Amino acid sequence: MNTTPALNVLGTTLLPCSFAPLTGFFRDGCCKTDAHDHGRHLVCTQVTAEFLAFSVARGNDLVSPRAEYLFPGLKPGDFWCLCALRWSEALEAGIAPPVKLAATHEAVTRYVSKTALLRHALDAPSNTAP
Repeated sequence: MNTTPALNVLGTTLLPCSFAPLTGFFRDGCCKTDAHDHGRHLVCTQVTAEFLAFSVARGNDLVSPRAEYLFPGLKPGDFWCLCALRWSEALEAGIAPPVKLAATHEAVTRYVSKTALLRHALDAPSNTAP
């Protein structure tokens, strides 16, 4: 069993993304992953109305509740672990939702540049240079 804590894109311990609504591939509030997570739910975002409409148009309805999955449906402002490639697709379309870096898994950099994530960060590291 791997007991090493997951890391975020800042190189520190991965923080939870959201417990309400409960998110993550494992539905544990964190954007953790393993080999079974084919979607790579790695990016902790604060969804926007524009992004939710974009996702529905792409065939992934994140708005409608799905009781069988205990999914309440998302509304603008909710935090959610998004698939890395869906976030990248939204980035290319100019509507990528903001990212919580401390809760975004380090593995996301295999799919999305850290520079792009930093440009959309809600919690960007402060620049201490004079």
